[in-house]
Amino acid sequence: MSPRCAMILAAGRGERMRPLTDALPKPLAEVRGKPLIVYHLEKLARLGVDTVVINLAWLGQCVRETLGDGSRWGLGIRYSDEGAEALEAGGGILRALPWLGGEPFLVVNGDVFTQFDFGQLALAPEALAQLVVVPNPPHHAQGDFGLHDGRLTAPAPGAPPGTAPAWTYAGIGLYRAELFEGCKPGRFALLPLLQRAIEAQRLLGQLYTGAWADVYSMEQLAALQ
Repeated sequence: MSPRCAMILAAGRGERMRPLTDALPKPLAEVRGKPLIVYHLEKLARLGVDTVVINLAWLGQCVRETLGDGSRWGLGIRYSDEGAEALEAGGGILRALPWLGGEPFLVVNGDVFTQFDFGQLALAPEALAQLVVVPNPPHHAQGDFGLHDGRLTAPAPGAPPGTAPAWTYAGIGLYRAELFEGCKPGRFALLPLLQRAIEAQRLLGQLYTGAWADVYSMEQLAALQ
């Protein structure tokens, strides 16, 4: 069953893409004439998602003014305004949980460009999250996770140099609210929660080798055109 709710993370400052991001939130940067975040909204609408939560911080009003209430895509957009300083992914998702319902929900980074079909994600009953991983890009050669028999693994403690995990988190995942149990409101990262899920053997993953890019620099943005 496809998720009914999704969250797009769009609160970051985009420091590496200044001066463009001094006046434009990175998710509104255009690739082939269309803002990055709009590609996500179109795919979520095709998937049958009803509600999309978008978190805001840096230049959040620009995102509101550009996207409106989501009706042009047949979506309902709700905005989670985090104030002057973004809460990071963990804190941002926790703050939005009341709007994401009781069922598994999709989370997508607003600054990735991909042809991945969100409908290919499914969450096993025992899993706290199902993440999409991709081959390590040049700017993140150390990777994030290993992947064995559908389960994500963490780097081994004390592993020698050159034995980095083979895969990078694509910024796309299906999550249960249970992953955030015990968390307190405020600014915190998502990675420690994922590591806790790995230890419980409840973090699953799938590999995607198609078109994907983390838009991390002006050079990367230009290459996508």
